Amino acid sequence: MDRLDQLESQSIYIFREAFNRIENIAMLWSLGKDSNVMIWLARKAFFGHVPFPVMHVDTEKKFPEMYEFRDRYAEEWGLNFIRELCPPIEEVDQSLPPAARSASRKTAGLKAAIQKHQFNALFAGIRRDEEATRAKERVFSPRGQTGQWDFRDQPPEFWDQFKTEFPPGTHVRVHPLLHWTEIDIWLYTQRENIPVIPLYFSQDGKRYRSLGDQDITNPVESDAATIEEIIEELSTTKVSERSGRAMDHESEDAFERLRADGYL
Repeated sequence: MDRLDQLESQSIYIFREAFNRIENIAMLWSLGKDSNVMIWLARKAFFGHVPFPVMHVDTEKKFPEMYEFRDRYAEEWGLNFIRELCPPIEEVDQSLPPAARSASRKTAGLKAAIQKHQFNALFAGIRRDEEATRAKERVFSPRGQTGQWDFRDQPPEFWDQFKTEFPPGTHVRVHPLLHWTEIDIWLYTQRENIPVIPLYFSQDGKRYRSLGDQDITNPVESDAATIEEIIEELSTTKVSERSGRAMDHESEDAFERLRADGYL
């Protein structure tokens, strides 16, 4: 097996293990490249059908291209799609810096959605290489009932032996892509011919590497207009994937505060 086959096999194993072990589980769909690969893998894991709800926690501030993609492929892939809205910015923690405060609306919306649907677990498309705080994650990550995360209290995971039984009231985040890298995502997208939002490709010398809300996400300098060119660019670039995310340039602990409170 080559690397992509190994990654695919491990992710499919995680999907099947979580679905078998945990009742009332759903998937978070951020509409970006990682969560689109995650849906693709879930469809492979369950023979073309995603057997759990796929939820978008909507800030109503995404790019139009992202909403067009969502509406088209939610129908085309036959998803059991759920859309939940986020609260206004006035209702979130005002001590956070501006961009993190805007992003925290998503955390509040997610908490409300978990309570509304009584989800015991959620699949999320994060990767360890994306951001330093996410490197502390586990594949099966126990949380408080509303998603609070204590990175100091996480189970060991060796040789794909995952803890899948937790005390009553524990909420679990399951991360099928945790072991992937950004280049892996693009190589797999290329191999599988997975649909891609055009914002990832260069227009007028700029493109987006990471997609979020319009008001807190910026493009990076790039001439990569195809997947092949993106892969070539990533093999040499020193620019971080989240360099276009405004909140990553605010106070040092803002992202970790968001993550501890349940941010994706």
